[in-house]
Amino acid sequence: MPPAELGGSQISSLLEALPGIASVLRSPVADALVKAIRAAAGVGEFAFDDAEELVRYAVRRGLIGPEEGDRVLADVEAPLKSKTKSVRPARPKALIKKKPGKKKSRR
Repeated sequence: MPPAELGGSQISSLLEALPGIASVLRSPVADALVKAIRAAAGVGEFAFDDAEELVRYAVRRGLIGPEEGDRVLADVEAPLKSKTKSVRPARPKALIKKKPGKKKSRR
């Protein structure tokens, strides 16, 4: 039996009823937002599915109208689906080696 997707109200009910479940259960909108932030910083990828998830959320909440949502998705569909650019992974700062610079003499 395939897992069922939970709607926003179902997730809210679970979060209220079961303290601590938020760390285990995460909404698709939250995932899409995180991907958007990482892609904007150049350290992650953002797919058309993520854009659809965010637009659906905005339409459900009345933040944008369905027509505007359709226009936004039409604008980003081709660039996101044809994107094959690989994004470099983020490197922890501790692993970045600094070049030794000239030391100033103290007089």
